[in-house]
Amino acid sequence: MSKLPMDVITDILHRLPVKALVRFKALSKSCCSLIDDPDFIRAHLNRSIQTRSNLNILLKGLHLYIVEFDALDTAVPLEYPLSNGAGTEAFGSCNGLLVFRINDKNLVLCNPSTRQFRRLPVSEIDPPPGESCKSGYVFYGFGQDVKTNDYKVVRMAQFNRNEDEDDQGYFFDYEVKVYSLKKESWRKITKLPSYLRFMFQFFYHLLNRRGYGVLAGGVLHWVMPPRIELGMRNRIVGFDLGTEEFIEVPQPECANRNYLLDVGVLDGCLCAICNYDQSSADVWVMKEYGFKESWTWLLSVQKTKAINPLTFVRPLAYSKYHDKVLLEINNDMFVWYDLQRKKMRSVGIGGSPGTFGAEVYVGSLIPIEDRKIMENEKQKVQDELRKRNRKKRDDFLSKGFKLVL
Repeated sequence: MSKLPMDVITDILHRLPVKALVRFKALSKSCCSLIDDPDFIRAHLNRSIQTRSNLNILLKGLHLYIVEFDALDTAVPLEYPLSNGAGTEAFGSCNGLLVFRINDKNLVLCNPSTRQFRRLPVSEIDPPPGESCKSGYVFYGFGQDVKTNDYKVVRMAQFNRNEDEDDQGYFFDYEVKVYSLKKESWRKITKLPSYLRFMFQFFYHLLNRRGYGVLAGGVLHWVMPPRIELGMRNRIVGFDLGTEEFIEVPQPECANRNYLLDVGVLDGCLCAICNYDQSSADVWVMKEYGFKESWTWLLSVQKTKAINPLTFVRPLAYSKYHDKVLLEINNDMFVWYDLQRKKMRSVGIGGSPGTFGAEVYVGSLIPIEDRKIMENEKQKVQDELRKRNRKKRDDFLSKGFKLVL
């Protein structure tokens, strides 16, 4: 191995999965140094994205499961730090990183491939001053500001009147805060669009986990569903992670005006899904982010005997050769859609939960461990070693005194 040129060794390592690379770090200091190098980590991630390798699907049911994308055969329970059993949500796949939401005061940034994690500092949800209201539904999103190479978590909290159980939250502005991994702190966003207070709709957002933002083009996206009583149509709400401002995203020209809109991401491009009365759905792809003219129709799904009604469709990933698209349908099944033949084939995955949400993430070596935690752990190890050495010394001296006596 030592006789091989360094560039050949590096190229071989770029092709390996993260689990193998983590094990190889124990081989030698030089190997560990190479794999931990930021340039190597970046090159490994870029190759994985370009070749669609090292992909995994996270299934979010009562528990969390992982499915290897290349195999698509078995769902394996995800073991992750700070697991507290059922009820943990995961969101925001970005460069192999995810955010685990144990509750609204316990968010954890995690790389499931390396098992590194970082607890986010608690930031209370503060109601508007002088108002009698309570915190309602909370939206989340996670992504990267590419210009500053900073990872950010966005939290949008809705408020309801205390005395009105039927209140939809129209009366109060949302509280929006952004957590910066680089700054290790939360910042409140004060410039909010007026339409934001109409965004939450109970059944729309709760039924299919639509409260978690979809990342594309450096922007997080949510859908504000139509409100016929207020004369409001479907709207794609965007939050730019670079400027930390809200933007409106242009929509495709769907077949008719009576549709329910959804968003997803496919190969890094924003997708719009237009669902027509739960009988059919069109999937569109925005080829060039921000340009309405770049919306391109990709595929249509019709309800069948096995899929009736067609309540939810989300594209997840292209196949290796870009000729098929893996779709999540109705939160309980996967299908391969053949783009040439325009036909669907169901995919059976053993061990998967009965109902689930799905998130695709790439295995990566992106480091996120909290320096304070690492220092504390290192200090604990050193203290333990000192304790053992002190005990050995005391035992030795004790035995010596006994021999003399």
